[in-house]
Amino acid sequence: MSRIRSATIEHEGGMRFVATTGSKRTIVYGETPTAGELSPMETVAVSLGACSAMDVVAIAVKKRQVISAYRIHVEATQRDEYPQVLTLAIVTHEVEGPVVEEAAIRRAIELSATKYCPVNAMLSAGATEVHHRYVVRNTGPEPFESEGEVVVTGPYRRPDVIA
Repeated sequence: MSRIRSATIEHEGGMRFVATTGSKRTIVYGETPTAGELSPMETVAVSLGACSAMDVVAIAVKKRQVISAYRIHVEATQRDEYPQVLTLAIVTHEVEGPVVEEAAIRRAIELSATKYCPVNAMLSAGATEVHHRYVVRNTGPEPFESEGEVVVTGPYRRPDVIA
């Protein structure tokens, strides 16, 4: 079964546009961050991080990980030539908690990047190379910190064969 995602974008003058999604959410796009306007390409980078984060949290909970802090850092490189697509994205998952295992977090990130996150799949099917990294801090009885790269997806990898 397919889902339909929809939006109506209305021009409000200058470079300001207001999008209303099918679920009645609104997003304001434009060139003035101080007016709460967002950049379309920044929101693509944010969507990549948010999509993966939602997967990782859901998987980690199923793996009985106890997370007290979770931050996603996304750094995306956009080429100067038109079309100005993203060519590289580095997604760093920073996970902290009293019961976090490096292997469990790595696996959650891998599953998100290769199977579940549709934003990652779409970007990886195009010109974007996506690196998923992690920093894990266990604050429990035997504390440790570990970091590394989990997986690289894209560019030009079809979403149905990424896994």
